Amino acid sequence: MAESPLYKLGRLAGSKARKARWVWNSLAGNETEAIRAEYGVGRDMAAVVREQRSAPTQSTLHPQLVETLTRLAAVVRNKHHRFEVEVVVDEQPTAYALPGGFVFVTESLAAMCERDDDELAFVIGHEMAHVIRRHAINRVLRQTAYSAASMLTPGRGVIAPWLRQIGLEWLEKAYSRDHEFEADELGARLARAAGFDPEGAIRLFSRFQQRELREPPSSVSTYLASHPPVKDRIDNLKQQMRIG
Repeated sequence: MAESPLYKLGRLAGSKARKARWVWNSLAGNETEAIRAEYGVGRDMAAVVREQRSAPTQSTLHPQLVETLTRLAAVVRNKHHRFEVEVVVDEQPTAYALPGGFVFVTESLAAMCERDDDELAFVIGHEMAHVIRRHAINRVLRQTAYSAASMLTPGRGVIAPWLRQIGLEWLEKAYSRDHEFEADELGARLARAAGFDPEGAIRLFSRFQQRELREPPSSVSTYLASHPPVKDRIDNLKQQMRIG
C-alpha cells in the first residue's frame, strides 16, 4: 500500500529530529557538557519569558516554590542539573520547563492547586522531569530550524529571536503522550523522595476532573487540553506508583 503524504512527512520529521539529537549529543560531548549546553539554551529562552511575562510584584508564592524546588532538586541523582523556578503573570493556569532547568509557574495554576505543598511539588517535579529526561531540549531541537552547532556556539543568540517569533504559547503545549506519562511518574517519585505526599498528584488531577465537569469549558481545560486525558493520567500514576 502506498504511503500517504502525511505519513511520509511525519517519518521525515522524525528522522530529522533523531539526526538533530545525534548531532547535539556528538557536539556537546559527555553528559556533563550536554547539560551545561542545555542550560545555555534555556537561559536564552528564559530571558524571553521574563521579557514577555513579567513576574508579579511582591509575590508571596515565589518563596514557597523555591523551597519546594530546593527539596526536589536535592533528590535528583545527577547533581550537574541546575534548576530555577519563577512565578510569571498569565491569566491561564500553566507551567512549563525550559532546557537547562528553568521552570515557570503561573499564580493562577498555584491557585488551582490551592497552594498545597504536595500538589505544587508534583507540578514542579513534573516539569523537572521533562528536563531530566531531555524532553525539553529534544523538543527544541525538533522544532527549530537552527542547527545544533549554531545553538552550541557562544554569542550566536539564535534561540531568543526564534522564541519571540513563534510565541510563548508553544511552551505550554504538551509533549507526546508517553513523555507526559513519564514526566508524571518521575515527578511523583521525586515528590515522594523529597518527603512530599505523592497523593498530591491524584488530588490535583481529581480536582481538575471535577471542575471540568462542573464548569465546561473551564480554564482548567486550557492547561490540560493538549495533554493525555486526566483519567488516563490518574490511572497510569496509580498503576506505576501504587498510590490511591
